[in-house]
Amino acid sequence: MVMACRVINKRRHMGLQQLSSFAETGRTFLGPVKSSKFIIDEECHESVLISSTVRLLESLDLTSAVGQLLSEAVRAQNNTYRTGTSTLLFLVGAWSSAAEECLHMGVPVSLIVSVMSEGLNSCIEEVVSLEVPVHHVFDHIDNTKTFSGLETFSVSLGPFLQIPSDTGLMQKEHDLKDVAPQPLTIHNLSGRPVKSPQLFRPQAKVEADTNTSQTPQTLKNSLLADTCCRKSVLIHSRHLNRTDNSQQISKPDGFLEQHGAATPQAYRCNDLVELEVGLSHGDDSSMKLVEAAAQLQYQNARMQQGSCAMPFMFDISRIFTCCLPGLPESFSCVCPGYITVVSTSSTTLIKELQNQPIRVVLIEGDLTENYRHLGFNKSANIKTVLESMKLPQDSSEELWINRVLEILIKFNVNLILAQGNVSEHLIEKCTHSKRLVIGSVNGNVMQAFAEASGAVQVAYITQVDENCVGNGVCVTFWRSIPLDVVDTVDGMAIMLKTEGINLVTVVLTSPVTAHMQSKEDRFWTCASRLCYALKEQKVFLGGGAVEFLCLSHLQILAEQSLSKGNQACSGWLHNTSSWLASSLALYRPTVLQCLANGWHKYLSTLIYNTANYSSEFEASTFIQHHLQNAIDSGSPSSYILSEYSKLNSGIFNSGISNKLGQIPRVYDIVTPKIEAWRRALDLVLLVLQTDSEIITGLGHTEINSQVPEGFLFL
Repeated sequence: MVMACRVINKRRHMGLQQLSSFAETGRTFLGPVKSSKFIIDEECHESVLISSTVRLLESLDLTSAVGQLLSEAVRAQNNTYRTGTSTLLFLVGAWSSAAEECLHMGVPVSLIVSVMSEGLNSCIEEVVSLEVPVHHVFDHIDNTKTFSGLETFSVSLGPFLQIPSDTGLMQKEHDLKDVAPQPLTIHNLSGRPVKSPQLFRPQAKVEADTNTSQTPQTLKNSLLADTCCRKSVLIHSRHLNRTDNSQQISKPDGFLEQHGAATPQAYRCNDLVELEVGLSHGDDSSMKLVEAAAQLQYQNARMQQGSCAMPFMFDISRIFTCCLPGLPESFSCVCPGYITVVSTSSTTLIKELQNQPIRVVLIEGDLTENYRHLGFNKSANIKTVLESMKLPQDSSEELWINRVLEILIKFNVNLILAQGNVSEHLIEKCTHSKRLVIGSVNGNVMQAFAEASGAVQVAYITQVDENCVGNGVCVTFWRSIPLDVVDTVDGMAIMLKTEGINLVTVVLTSPVTAHMQSKEDRFWTCASRLCYALKEQKVFLGGGAVEFLCLSHLQILAEQSLSKGNQACSGWLHNTSSWLASSLALYRPTVLQCLANGWHKYLSTLIYNTANYSSEFEASTFIQHHLQNAIDSGSPSSYILSEYSKLNSGIFNSGISNKLGQIPRVYDIVTPKIEAWRRALDLVLLVLQTDSEIITGLGHTEINSQVPEGFLFL
């Protein structure tokens, strides 16, 4: 797809403008109500429907250096977490514009990098107060309601977003009466309660005690501390791929120490369905399939462990998808075992093999005559000479195929699974001899069959012996296909399974072929959200709550820095040696405000995409109203928790169901969201610093001309 042209001002930072331009194409993917895009190939004129950032960037012309960096950052996020790419792309655009605006106002590059990095780290530390612990969700799984058969109602995305649901979700009442606005007990990383700083307590709730004498001046590391000796916290990587998921965050120098690892005591999630609904973000059809897959894994784990039950871990590496375009949506389901598509010419063979246990061989690489394993070195100083007669061209492959068939017959093998490619000629020969060969099998599928059947994976078919052959595998048709759609389906779906196999296949169907990729992406997004929530045993309050807290937190820091900065700069002309420190204090509010504007754009677009507001300006006004309320309350986090506890207040519940007891909470996963923020800012600052030695822009020259003579403009 060729992206629409955008005018690039060559007098300003080219790389940041390109990032903003690329990010603009994915605005409609932000939030749960996504506007899909049709991508049309200009050469073959084929089209596909996409609703994800990854598929969008795959279709764009990203040949420039900036485009390649953006693509690598998005792929790294998707390959690691399979979620958070839309947030990453949007924040790249928003913060690129913020950095460009800072440059236009004459802020030094080094200061932009330092303050933006520290500002984001401060936000990450602040949002810990909105984490919700997740524990024991599988304890009552047999008695827990599922997605199936539940009444339809609207979904409230926390206090900031509400969207209509097109299918049923859970009916569950949430007891929110014990939450804020009462003062929170803050816990540090060790779990011991500490007092919340005075500055962030609600004004009406501050009680007189022995700590009332404490003031913001007693807080460590004032925001206005000199940054000259501060070490940069920005880490640049070519691929922007972080592997360290440690939750311990080092506090940047120069910022107020505020909330520790605070956990709202009234917000806990101990129910699997509540967690799934909160993480579905309105895509309940995909989450139903994820729930069914988790149920199958749980039941299989309990059957194998017996009385010695170990804590259950949801493992998405043992879940696979089988896409069958052309079939009705109602055919989508979850099945134990491995479902794959084979040629319709194998129909007779499947009928003969089903209803009986068969033996299996597992091949790690390609099953071809000329395949050699990785690292194979051909023997040197050996020359083959044909003296007597000239062999046919395909004689070597024929000899190899005959040798393969001899081995399969010797060990009575009727099923061969290969991780790589398979010789077409061999498949044809094996089909005639009533043996099924399947290639391009995922490595985790191979491992699952090895564990369940007792087979041993080998690199070459000639390595097979009795100890390598697995037993007890069953082959059958997946299900009968209606006659009215059988002509639209390519191939035939079959099911392979054996007793005790830890493998689940999710069959995805759609009558629209162009919709299949989008449906598969949405399933994996929901599966990854649930997996990380269970793995980390915590989630964020969702619906824009953490982003709103970041916005209000940065706004407070900017206002405080502005008031202190004005005092610091009042005498800088009289003391030239303090000019550098004064300039840092002078520009810090500007950088923090620009960083906060990125969050404001994010929330405005998020709310506008829900179609509850007629324009982004109206959505922005809505955010600004609550931002001011949060700041005036003295504790933005308490304000957010308070709004969660009173969804019937009319402030955040426009368009939702009147049955407030049915409104579920919305959750976000912690680490993938934070890493998306970090990757976005890392990319922006990398592009910013790459071209920092080039003076671009008329605005820069004009500002330089206004600097008093004798002073160096950074």
